[in-house]
Amino acid sequence: MINSRRNNGWLVWLTFVLGLLLSVAPMPEFMNIGRPLWLAMFVTYWVLYLPHRVGMTTAWILGIGQDVLYGSLLGQHALVLTLVAGMVLALNQRLRIYPVWQQVMILLVVFGLAQLVQLWLNTLGGSRPPTLTFLLPALVSALLWPWIFVALRGLRLRFHVN
Repeated sequence: MINSRRNNGWLVWLTFVLGLLLSVAPMPEFMNIGRPLWLAMFVTYWVLYLPHRVGMTTAWILGIGQDVLYGSLLGQHALVLTLVAGMVLALNQRLRIYPVWQQVMILLVVFGLAQLVQLWLNTLGGSRPPTLTFLLPALVSALLWPWIFVALRGLRLRFHVN
């Protein structure tokens, strides 16, 4: 009997590549301050719905890739993405049963904490934004979550990613 189960793990990695590309894509300067945390949102979705395949190790590897793309301290984004993946794994069962609007509220806190850690690491590295605008990407990412959720759920169901 032929195994009819399909994994389609390539789709997960394709979304991660898209997240890396979107995180370094050029934007107008006035919009750059609120650049969404694309990779963090994609990691959040896949950790939430495929925790047996995407976890903290995957987040660490993607964070190292993001560090290389940004030219930042090696491990800076890796630590932040691993923190996001760890918090989502800890809240996995609760987040899955919440409606999307409640997920937005929880992810606002998760992404906000990630941005605070990022600020702390930037301060240790010698650069620090002068205002609270460093929290703007967390807000923008949380507000974009319903669309990311719907798009990735559609892809996951269409391609039978498991």
